[in-house]
Amino acid sequence: MHVTVFDLNEDGAKTVADEIGGASVAGDVTDPEHCQRAVDRAADPGPLRVAVNCAGTGWIGRVIDRQGNPHELGPFEFIQRLNVIGTFNIMTKAAAAIAKTDPLTDTERGVIVNTASVAAFDGQIGQLAYSASKGAVVGMTLPAARDLSVVGIRVVTIAPGLFDTPLLGMLPEEQRQALGQSVLFPKRLGDPARYGELVVHIATNNYINAEVIRLDGGIRMPPK
Repeated sequence: MHVTVFDLNEDGAKTVADEIGGASVAGDVTDPEHCQRAVDRAADPGPLRVAVNCAGTGWIGRVIDRQGNPHELGPFEFIQRLNVIGTFNIMTKAAAAIAKTDPLTDTERGVIVNTASVAAFDGQIGQLAYSASKGAVVGMTLPAARDLSVVGIRVVTIAPGLFDTPLLGMLPEEQRQALGQSVLFPKRLGDPARYGELVVHIATNNYINAEVIRLDGGIRMPPK
């Protein structure tokens, strides 16, 4: 197995790639040419079988703020470009590369795993832009799986809950603990390794297709 890490953070991508014995490509998921370069690099050792989309970020902004001002368009567009168009770029270009490979068991050629969020279903106050973007990723899952079924490519989306990412690592420990206690069970923040384990399971279980899987410890997010 050969892994290619594609990230805007060139140093970060290289560090991770070095740790796992893979390759790294620096670039922007919103740029189609950068995405094509990354897919070409991933397919170079060949054949490309699995593509995982997990680039994205959030934004806080209400439909109107406390002063009655409307949500600005710029931040909303930025989140859609990163979270939705970035996913679209990698998914479509990876699908074209995977479709060229020889079929395996059950004529499968590969799988694309996209990342949504529980915010697609339980959007909180101020998550208009973020929830819209993750809802779009959820919405692309079934039609993409249907489109790609003719070439033996599966499409699955993971919708994580509260995970112990570097973003949440910036919060005070007391606040992090409180977030963990809000999870139904187990009462803690999610370990990113559990996300990786689910990706591996999806990749090896070829009867999982056209599905959105919540990975959230049973949490249902409150309004705020």
